[in-house]
Formats: sequence, structure tokens, C-alpha cells
Amino acid sequence: MKNVLLTFIKNPEFGKVKTRLSATMGHQRALEVYDKLLALTRSVTRQISCHRQLWYSQFIDEDDDWDARNYEKKLQQGSNLGQRMQYAFEQVFTAGYKRAVLIGSDCAELTPSHIQQAFTALENHDAVIGPSQDGGYYLLGMKAVHPKLFLDIDWSTPSVFDDTISRMQSLNLSCAHLSTLNDIDTEEDLRESGQRLQDI
Repeated sequence: MKNVLLTFIKNPEFGKVKTRLSATMGHQRALEVYDKLLALTRSVTRQISCHRQLWYSQFIDEDDDWDARNYEKKLQQGSNLGQRMQYAFEQVFTAGYKRAVLIGSDCAELTPSHIQQAFTALENHDAVIGPSQDGGYYLLGMKAVHPKLFLDIDWSTPSVFDDTISRMQSLNLSCAHLSTLNDIDTEEDLRESGQRLQDI
């Protein structure tokens, strides 16, 4: 199969996820929200017909809710998000995949349609990106590794998306844009786009 979907997650550990939510809602509530985001992400990604990889932040959990029959489990490598994403893309293209789409696990608004649109866009574009309201992005897809997209980016800031687009333009890469969605990082985000989590 030529398409691969990479899902980046944090190991759901008490006090180590959703730190901005933890600051206002407490560690337990933040962990509950993240568990629901993971469940929603599983539901969405299972509906995509492609090879699926799950990339853990700290350690590979062989006994969690992510069935190894549906997800090839991997461990992120690198000291910052850019290095970890670059490594993951390098691995899948070295393995022979032709189109790779990477998502996180913070977006309650993400649907299978967004991911399918991304793979379709890669048929006619070098890259595809899904911007998030906070200035970052919730999805990045490519047909080859472009390391400059990950170097010297100030991650977790409102300039990530704009800086990435500028890099793409400097590399003469054609890029398709998906709809802007909202990641859940704060209580305000949760009020705005957390409705889908209520059914989980």
C-alpha cells in the first residue's frame, strides 16, 4: 500500500498531558480529556483505508486500546517536535511509501474526510497542510522528506503555520490547504470544539 497515515500521540500519563488544561482544570480532568481525544482519533483513523502507524512520545505500549493489528507501533525520535516529525517521514519514505500524512491527537474537529482530502491533494501537490486556529497545524502530508520544513521552527507558537508555509514557498513546493480546525489546549478550546468528546 502506497499511502501511510502517521498518528503522533503522547503517552497518556497523569500530569504529563494537556498541561495548559491541567493548570486550570487539574491533572485528572486533563487526562480524561486527552483520553477522549485519543479515543476520537482512533475512531477517525480506523476509517481510513491505508497503512497506519502510531508514534508514541515516551514508550511503546503493547497493551493499550490501540490494536496492533490495525496500527504499526513506533517510538518518536528526536529532542523537539520538528526532529520527531522529520524522523517519522524519513522512516516511511525509506520504507517505500509514496504519500504520507501525519496528524496529532489534539483535534476534536478532525474527521475521516479531512484525512482523505489530504491523500487526494497529494496526487497533485508536493504537500498538504491543515492549519489550526492557534497558528500551528493539525495535519501535514508530503510525498518526500523536506528537512528544512522542520529546522529552526519555534514550535508551539502562533508562527508555526506561517513559518512552515514560508519554507515551502522558498523550496518551491506546491501545497494544498485544508480547512482550519481548532486544537484543544485550553478550557476555551474545550468549550468551543469539545462537543464531539461528549459522546465518547
